[in-house]
Amino acid sequence: MSPGPARGRTSGAEAAGRRGPVRRWQLVRAGSDAVPASTRRFMRRARQRRMRAALPWAVAAGVLALAGLVAWLVLGTGLFGVREVRVEGAELVDPVRVRDAAGVPDGVPLARVDLAQTARRVGELAPVERATVRRDWPDALVVRVVERTAVAVVPQGQRFAVIDGTGTVFRDLERRPDGLPLVRVARPGADDPGTRAAVEVLGALTPELRAVLVDVTVESLAGIRLRLDDDRTVVWGDASRGTDKARVATALLAQRAEKIDVSAPDVVTFR
Repeated sequence: MSPGPARGRTSGAEAAGRRGPVRRWQLVRAGSDAVPASTRRFMRRARQRRMRAALPWAVAAGVLALAGLVAWLVLGTGLFGVREVRVEGAELVDPVRVRDAAGVPDGVPLARVDLAQTARRVGELAPVERATVRRDWPDALVVRVVERTAVAVVPQGQRFAVIDGTGTVFRDLERRPDGLPLVRVARPGADDPGTRAAVEVLGALTPELRAVLVDVTVESLAGIRLRLDDDRTVVWGDASRGTDKARVATALLAQRAEKIDVSAPDVVTFR
């Protein structure tokens, strides 16, 4: 008698039958109709809000990147470097001297040039009263100089020192230039009191006195005298009250006198 199946044991088929069929899951994309319209609108608005929130940051980042690139090109490279230094207004001073005094190396970035410092260096040239410097993009500097105006010449041995209205000596000539009166002082210069007094006297003269003036001699600060073209002398005294003295001296030019003393313009003497 063959033994029957052991109690409590079940075959695999029977066990599977009792558990039911095996389920296999698969993910599928739902169609657009499967998502409610309200949800789709909500998601679309959310995306738009995120994009609007990110847009300023993206723009700012782009602007910063562009500014950094421009700054690097302008300040850090020779792309906009100095290729030319143009000089304007120079007649007495050689433009080459102006460029040398400016001291701007070729190729240095134009934006990095210190304009005030460059103008100061050019202004140290004796014939230059003042100077300005500006950039002319993309590769040039323009140096504009205003030169000193001569008001008199001072004999210095066989040469002549030319001075301006401040008494500054800015030229040294072998020959006396036409149209300028002579000033006779020991040491011409802007820091010399005698030179400054002579310039002050010249500034007070009337056109009539200027037309006949030969020279101004400063023997001392209180001993200034003028020599006219007919060898007459005007005793000026010091440089004070120049306008009054010039007016009185001009009125006495018609008098037949070798010496006119206007050192005290309220009490004039002549002989």
